[in-house]
Amino acid sequence: MMVVTITTEEFGKTKDGENVHRFIFEGSKVRVSVLDFGCAIQSVEVPDRAGTLVDIALGYDDVAGYEKNTPYIGVVVGRVAGRIAGGKFSMDGQDYSLVVNNRPNNIHGGLVGFSRRLWTPFVNDNRLTLTYRSPEGEDGFPGDMDVTLTYTLDEDGLLTLDYLATTTKPCPLNFTNHSYFNLAGQDCDDVLDHVVQISAEKFVPVDHNLIPTGELPDVDGRSQDLRFPVELRSIKDAVCNGDLDLTFCVGEDGMMKRVSKVVHPATGRYIETSTTEPGLQFYTAMFMSNTVGKSGKSYKPFASFCLETQHFPDSVNHPNFPNTILRPGETYKQSTVYTFGVEKE
Repeated sequence: MMVVTITTEEFGKTKDGENVHRFIFEGSKVRVSVLDFGCAIQSVEVPDRAGTLVDIALGYDDVAGYEKNTPYIGVVVGRVAGRIAGGKFSMDGQDYSLVVNNRPNNIHGGLVGFSRRLWTPFVNDNRLTLTYRSPEGEDGFPGDMDVTLTYTLDEDGLLTLDYLATTTKPCPLNFTNHSYFNLAGQDCDDVLDHVVQISAEKFVPVDHNLIPTGELPDVDGRSQDLRFPVELRSIKDAVCNGDLDLTFCVGEDGMMKRVSKVVHPATGRYIETSTTEPGLQFYTAMFMSNTVGKSGKSYKPFASFCLETQHFPDSVNHPNFPNTILRPGETYKQSTVYTFGVEKE
């Protein structure tokens, strides 16, 4: 049995001259590269039925791409993933205002967030642990927050993301990884021939500003019902005005459960998602524009999909949504597992 190894190499420097490193997980079935800048998943190489490895994760060839990275390709986002309405929330009788970086809302933590920070790495066997201290007032959030993310790859193709966080003051949080995938290869033009299944009986509808209405309706009888495998081509024009950007309610917060599977029938490649989070944001890059990625590939809408395990957007402003407030003395924990594999014909 092959043991997963991790090798380290220099990836480049930030505009401030900081060294960025790439950590390459080498397994018997999958090869994954992770950066210490933004905890970015820079590549995921998975074989097809013939055993040919192809990179299925969108990304960039240099640090400059990740420093700009307006689509948040591959990175971890926080303190709060998703949108906060108007960039405002109230907590314990105090009002807070955040930067509006996705008018008229705050999105993915603000102008910098976790995704444009250099994290501190530590390698142990088949695990890469990255840590970051987010200081009081960063991006407008209260308290010092210490965050740890551990990536683990096993020989069966399971990539596990374990998050931990503590805070010195009450603060909302909602972490996720924002990788974009195309199981035919990151340089392919669309994912319309992919087949998706999401185990959710409810979803989170949004208004014209992409803020949740507060309702959590059943998917039954709607085009948002993805409980059984469906080809994306067949629902492209039926859901969300021709694209998918939806949070699905996938189960109890804190309980690990299998929530989705996406398959590319032509190659057999698939990705399964399991998570302890209550939500799964399924997104097919509707806002991708003028983004040039690896090997000069121009990434466009519907050329990839995201499987963002997280809490519901704007939860801090919706008391009926699962709690996202972390308080001093508590430890936030989240685990997500992406399983990469190949189906037989």
